[in-house]
Amino acid sequence: MWKKLRIGILLFILFLVAADTYMTKYRAVSWDDTLWVAVYPINVDNDPAIEKYIGGLSNRNFAAIESFFADEAEDYGLPLKKPFQMMLAHSVDELPPAPPGEGSNVFQIAWWSLKLRYWANSQDESDFSPHIKIFVIYHSYEKEEQLAHSLGMEKGMIGVVHAYAHREMEGKNSLVIAHEILHTIGATDKYDPATGTPVFPDGYAEPDKNPRYPQRFTEVMGGRTPLTEDKSVMPRHLSRVRVGVKTAAEINW
Repeated sequence: MWKKLRIGILLFILFLVAADTYMTKYRAVSWDDTLWVAVYPINVDNDPAIEKYIGGLSNRNFAAIESFFADEAEDYGLPLKKPFQMMLAHSVDELPPAPPGEGSNVFQIAWWSLKLRYWANSQDESDFSPHIKIFVIYHSYEKEEQLAHSLGMEKGMIGVVHAYAHREMEGKNSLVIAHEILHTIGATDKYDPATGTPVFPDGYAEPDKNPRYPQRFTEVMGGRTPLTEDKSVMPRHLSRVRVGVKTAAEINW
């Protein structure tokens, strides 16, 4: 009896969340106004070097993301001159709830989603609330570790990005942030999750190019530039990235 009641309450909450998510996304992709994106840095290891790097960040470090979206939107004929406004928010001292592991059921995933939304909302320190919140967990580049998978969630329009605290990696960090921003407004991945290889044709910036390889650009949701059918590389700068036709349709461009 109590188990059924708990499930019923959770389903009711999920219904309210889904309705709110739908309306929020509908308003966002109408593109009547600029979407504000707040970036919250997190020092994953309380590392002094990472803290110094975060302390040196400003809005200028994310200006390339703004320019990228503005240029791509113009190419698709979007009347809005600046689709996204990036802003550096305050640092966060705790990690977000860890995503559920493989094999998790729908209720475990839904519960994690609710916890992440609650956690993200609890990080606001003022009355201003951005449309999209991106929490960037910075790691030491010197460790050369494989970073955890970043994610972007439509429910609550929240992203969690794993990035390197190093100037030379800012271009790649910007690509990951841009990728997750688009997830929060409905864009889907266009790469094979098993290999990371972009999927043809939607994961290619120039699917009609002849010869097909090497591609010159990266499709933002494909994440990498295909050089051959089996080899692809991550670009160093957003200047080599494009929003593909299917991605543009998904975000109502």
